[in-house]
Amino acid sequence: MTNKVIDIIGAPSTFGQRKLGVNFGPDAIRYAGLVSRIKAIGLSVNDKGNIEVPFLDIEKFNSEQKGLRNLNEIATVSSNLCKSVSESISENHFPLILGGDHSIAIGSISGVSQHYNNLGIIWYDAHGDLNVPEESPSGNIHGMPLRILAGDGDPSLVEIGGDNPKVKAENIVLIGMRDLDIGEKKYIKENNIKTFTMADVDRIGINQVIEESLSYLKDKTDGIHLSLDVDGLDPVETPGTGTRVLGGLTYRESHFALELLHSSNLITSMDVVEVNPLIDQNNHTAEQAVSLVGSFFGETLL
Repeated sequence: MTNKVIDIIGAPSTFGQRKLGVNFGPDAIRYAGLVSRIKAIGLSVNDKGNIEVPFLDIEKFNSEQKGLRNLNEIATVSSNLCKSVSESISENHFPLILGGDHSIAIGSISGVSQHYNNLGIIWYDAHGDLNVPEESPSGNIHGMPLRILAGDGDPSLVEIGGDNPKVKAENIVLIGMRDLDIGEKKYIKENNIKTFTMADVDRIGINQVIEESLSYLKDKTDGIHLSLDVDGLDPVETPGTGTRVLGGLTYRESHFALELLHSSNLITSMDVVEVNPLIDQNNHTAEQAVSLVGSFFGETLL
């Protein structure tokens, strides 16, 4: 990982949920010093800017299309992002994708999956994001991306980038879970998805959680994508995010987790999502995101 150029790809989409502002997340993270932080580690960085996203019509925002909010816009975002991420990997670069809400993972991981036969995913989040439209309490697509990537959902999203599914259920690890809907719990149990709830983190510690996650994935996958939702951390740490859930991972636990993931040299691509500067405090959450990315890319105290 460390000998690759880091491609920064912004996906400024707010269409997957109802709160405006997360579309400013990529630039808020940049403003918090992302590029200089990575360069200071000694890595090469290529900021590719933001992908093109549909015009945000405030009057029509949150329109339902086949029961799903902003479906057509999200399909467009996903297709554009899939192409940009796939191009990055084709150049043997490491794609670092900045969201936007978590629905952007449909596009990013669809692009990543084109280059792997058995992609693994570590989903670092308070939520499973495993809903299907008929079971979703909200119709918000940011609660569905992982299920879509596993092959269940609207065809316009499931079929982005070709191959389907993009990931097998047995190649998914969920970390930090503390808010799961009824349908998600059922799906996790039926598919025996490797899941670490916050109770598990409390019981065995983040070190063992990461070690078990990597051990579970490393021999059966040929690449591992890390999808980091800042609401995986406790809201005290990351207040500027749209679906806050108390009792999350601490700042130190998260940094240590990312240090361990860096040391493994197994992560081949990464998303950082759900930074919303409009509901943040002095861009604190974007600054936390930059600091976490620093740990992931090998930043050390000494």
